[in-house]
Amino acid sequence: MARTFQNIRLFPSMTVLENVMIGRHCRTHVGITGAIFRNAGTLREEKDIVDTSYNILEKMGLSQHVNDLAMNLPYGAQRRLEIARAMATEPFLILLDEPAAGMNPQETLELDDLIVKIRDQEGISLLLIEHDMKLVMSLSDRIFVMDYGKKIAQGTPEEIQNNPVVIKAYLGEDLIEDKDA
Repeated sequence: MARTFQNIRLFPSMTVLENVMIGRHCRTHVGITGAIFRNAGTLREEKDIVDTSYNILEKMGLSQHVNDLAMNLPYGAQRRLEIARAMATEPFLILLDEPAAGMNPQETLELDDLIVKIRDQEGISLLLIEHDMKLVMSLSDRIFVMDYGKKIAQGTPEEIQNNPVVIKAYLGEDLIEDKDA
């Protein structure tokens, strides 16, 4: 399992490639002696880390930025880089905490496409914590709705859109009364 954060947490003074390579650390086998003496096993593993990281960056649409510093990327690209680093761990599940936070509408559309691609092409399950309801409704098979830390509903996107408890909690009681009139 891997996760991303609501506030982007990259290594800003490292390159895009180096940020993804860091995500591979949990998949390495060479110990301290291999790192010191740089034997054949270490060199093979380093090449694999670089190759895998490049592959992930291509899938994320970031391959043209491999040598750029992370801090120089536009905001939406930084978000994709954070997801790329999570993918480098080879997770079965990625927890995306507010991935659309701070994004403009175009970046959010691109994020939507990217999440679908990760789910469908990479076979990685995704757990999304998000306030952008359009994004949630377009991506989710099942939705759990929280209000002040308490679960108030769960169901398919259609069930959630029509749930009076959800409507009351998020849009106010006036909307329910207008709907009934």
